[in-house]
Amino acid sequence: MASGFFVLLDDIATLMNDVATMGKIAGKKTAGILGDDLAVNAEKASGFVSERELPVLWAIAKGSIVNKLIILPVAFVLSYFLPWTITAILLLGGCYLAFEGVEKILEYFIPHQTEDEEKPRIDMSKEEVLELEKTKIQSAIITDFILSVEIVIIALGAVSSEVILNQIIIVTFIALLATVGVYGIVGAIVRMDDFGFKLVANGIRQNLKSKISIGRLFIKAMPWVIKSIGVIGTIALMLVSGGLFVHNVDFIHDLLHSWPSVLAELTTGIVVGIIIVAIVKLFAWIYGKMKSL
Repeated sequence: MASGFFVLLDDIATLMNDVATMGKIAGKKTAGILGDDLAVNAEKASGFVSERELPVLWAIAKGSIVNKLIILPVAFVLSYFLPWTITAILLLGGCYLAFEGVEKILEYFIPHQTEDEEKPRIDMSKEEVLELEKTKIQSAIITDFILSVEIVIIALGAVSSEVILNQIIIVTFIALLATVGVYGIVGAIVRMDDFGFKLVANGIRQNLKSKISIGRLFIKAMPWVIKSIGVIGTIALMLVSGGLFVHNVDFIHDLLHSWPSVLAELTTGIVVGIIIVAIVKLFAWIYGKMKSL
């Protein structure tokens, strides 16, 4: 009886060791996409009045949890019954990430002419403000769904050789960690300027120039932090998307096997992104011509 108990403990310890090892690998694989997830959500959660920032962020975070509750079972079923679909979804995700990354690069050099998003006006009623807030929350949750699919599938692809139980434990842990980590950091970022204003106010009351200077630094730093995360997230997108093709397409792997991995992945991500953007633009142009006839 006792020996059976210790054997069970040994099996559990072995399982936990495997989970921890593979969890590190899956975490590294998904770390790139989390930079973009962080930048997108920081941008989505900002722009509200101070007292509404955290409630809005909490609403988006709850939507993110629901998204993952939907995505995770579907991903595990596909992995168990149709494992080949994981590679196919990974490559489709790689196309999307490459497209998104190149679009962001093009946007930086050639800003797109888009209609300005509706922003809160001074003369808006409470009902109008709440409706606008609801619209922005829904938009953020939809964006989170796309990013969550990418995170779950990339993590699942990293542990696809493991038994299904390990896959479930590792990928669920990564998905939950992504939600808690991303929205926790976003919460700190969107409150950075409020923290700065409080420091400035306290510094003025206490006549402490150091507090005032630090507070102003936080206020000025917030938009730069969001922009910096956006740049890092874009680079991460290209690396992650390129890595998906380098490691899952034999032709590309054989062609670039002698290259440094970072250069091979970055180059592949950019090239794939340019091709996808060109195809999308071509179809958009053809559609526009056909529509005008």
